[in-house]
Amino acid sequence: MWPLSRKLYPKQFHSLSGESSLLQQTADRAGIINDHGPLLAITNEDQKFLVLDQLADVADLHILIEPEAKNTAPAVALSALYARERFHADGSEPILLIMPADHLIADNKLFAAIVGDAYALAQQGKLVTFGIQPDRPETGYGYIEQGQKLASCPNAYNVKRFIEKPNREAAQLFVSTDNYLWNSGIFMFGAPAYLDELQRFAPQIHEGCAAALTRADKHDQFTAVESEAFSKCPSISVDYAVMEKTENAVVIPFPGLWSDIGSWSGLADTIRRGREPNSDGGTNNITVGDVFTEGVSNSYIHATNRLVTAVGIKDSIVVETADAVLVADKKSDQKIKDLVEHLRQENRQEVEHHTLVYRPWGSYQSLRQGPCYQVKLLVIKPGASISLQLHHRRSEHWVVVRGEAVVTKGSDVFTLRVNESTYIPVETMHKLENQGECDLEIIEVQTGEYFGEDDIERFADQYGRA
Repeated sequence: MWPLSRKLYPKQFHSLSGESSLLQQTADRAGIINDHGPLLAITNEDQKFLVLDQLADVADLHILIEPEAKNTAPAVALSALYARERFHADGSEPILLIMPADHLIADNKLFAAIVGDAYALAQQGKLVTFGIQPDRPETGYGYIEQGQKLASCPNAYNVKRFIEKPNREAAQLFVSTDNYLWNSGIFMFGAPAYLDELQRFAPQIHEGCAAALTRADKHDQFTAVESEAFSKCPSISVDYAVMEKTENAVVIPFPGLWSDIGSWSGLADTIRRGREPNSDGGTNNITVGDVFTEGVSNSYIHATNRLVTAVGIKDSIVVETADAVLVADKKSDQKIKDLVEHLRQENRQEVEHHTLVYRPWGSYQSLRQGPCYQVKLLVIKPGASISLQLHHRRSEHWVVVRGEAVVTKGSDVFTLRVNESTYIPVETMHKLENQGECDLEIIEVQTGEYFGEDDIERFADQYGRA
């Protein structure tokens, strides 16, 4: 999903359908389920504050931080072990609903109803997966072959087998019959049912996760898993580790609109299937943002920062961000990952992050950069502050354009108001605080020989980064 999705700001944090992000939509989906328990988000160190910020409205939020990506089987193991320890100290066993944070589901009420069926089966010790009724021969998804219908739940079936991503001919065969479903990667089961099967089929994961959680570092809403023990876990999915081997796997078909949004054309197809026919005037276009077209058909055009115009194109994808523009033929959008890999080999920063970068205290946006200077816009949230820090290779000029800043410069502490400024020399300890009730905005002009974020030596930080 490049150029919108970047390593430090991937697609689940973006609003691709509706006003809220995919992560927020996932949390909302969980929130309408009857008698739901706490929400546990699993993320990494780079994105933990993004998760906390986007899920600020969730009443009972817990965040687990993985030291490295190990696929879904270890992540779910951590969830099961954590839920047992934190939420069910009385000895009762938690039921887990496992949802990827980057999926699009149009009908949350329908999904909640299906979850109700799955819950009853999970209480019986079943490991439930959700299958999507296919509407086309998709080669990018795995499939589940349904077995015998369960007597205890008319909407559920035993899993006969899991099938990897098929070729075109096999996918067409699967769609032409009634007993094959797309594998959604959404699961529901009791913590003991999963952990027992994990200990049976993948004991190294169970052992590594248990040790890593026992030695975890707990800080406020964050629980950082211990890295040495966790590194011993194989990187493997729930499907491979447990679901393909257990005799307790069942599948419930979900008939609603679903997508894992794996490509721009996939997103366009999903949006198109969910709207009224000819609602676009018969052009079959989907536009987002400030877009004007003339003679354009069957295209997806996404503008984020400026006016985007298109004339006389068809079957195209155009995505504009502040620092990059993608133009692609729909048939070639799977090759975008090759393009991004080439950019990564060239050490292009456009792969890593946007010009707008989020931090726990707010955000900064790079406005302009030259050989010996860089200009940024800092936005500091109410009650937030940057760490007490210094730089070895650059100096900074600060000009307040909105709000009121409390500045620490060396041993001095003073207030800057709108249109007031100060200069921070190299090797000078400094700090910015926003004690007001609105965002503090500052134009920062950096001068020197190096502007990397690693030229920060922190001495004190309210977010635990010192």
